[in-house]
Amino acid sequence: MRAEIHPSYGKLTATCSCGNVIEVGSTRVEEMHLDVCSQCHPFYTGKQKAADAGGRIDRFNKRFGSISSGKK
Repeated sequence: MRAEIHPSYGKLTATCSCGNVIEVGSTRVEEMHLDVCSQCHPFYTGKQKAADAGGRIDRFNKRFGSISSGKK
């Protein structure tokens, strides 16, 4: 490797709005403020609502008919 062409690598402190503090290694060495993290995001906490796509498909088929039925 050539000398003096690589960025310096240090610690980045990321603070979430929920109060969780995460320290990671990065070339960006300063503080960062996050809106969500793995401690408060609904996907990771298990509080995410499942989308009901089945009802939308049935509603579309009822309104416009299926392509295989020959309706226009």
